[in-house]
Amino acid sequence: MNPHGGVFISLEGCEGCGKSTQAELLRSWLEGVGKGVVMTREPGGTPTGEMIRDLLQHHASGEDISPPAEVLLFAASRAQHVAHVIRPALERGDWVICDRFVDSSLAYQAGGRGIGVEKVLAVNEYALDGCWPDCTLWFDLPVETALSRVAGRGERPDRFESEHASFHDRVREAYRGLAERFPERIVRVEAEGDVETVAGTVREALNTAVGERL
Repeated sequence: MNPHGGVFISLEGCEGCGKSTQAELLRSWLEGVGKGVVMTREPGGTPTGEMIRDLLQHHASGEDISPPAEVLLFAASRAQHVAHVIRPALERGDWVICDRFVDSSLAYQAGGRGIGVEKVLAVNEYALDGCWPDCTLWFDLPVETALSRVAGRGERPDRFESEHASFHDRVREAYRGLAERFPERIVRVEAEGDVETVAGTVREALNTAVGERL
């Protein structure tokens, strides 16, 4: 548990899993019970991080970003994020809700790109400097359903949304492996239900994980 009094919650999952919607509902709920909340996202969260986000998602030059470079770019954004947003908020005693964090790298780069967990973990342990989430909510959704939701948005897909279904299958399996590896931190949330049902599951999971801090 974070020693400074704040609570750090990360939301994870595949494309189209609904975590961004749930992050907003979670913020409203926490603010309703009197918590100071900082909402942020990855990649991004800082001016530097947002520039890296644009590079990673919409690389305008058309040059392929190598898998190692992708890992390091995400880690650079994360290091800046921890130093300038997340750790200061926790030290103030705020609750931090982060739409994606380190487990996205462990799922997408280690799993989806096939780099391997240990390599990606080693890079990110340096970037995090000990700032791990207190609770990670993994919104699990079948890949076919997830990609159908993404297609239904009618928006131009980014580099990751455009990946083949087999890539997203590997990402989902990587999340499953992370939940088994870090059961004290990662909670699986069934994401196929309606928005309010999923929100109820989120609140129950948080009551179990960090209820003494609510």
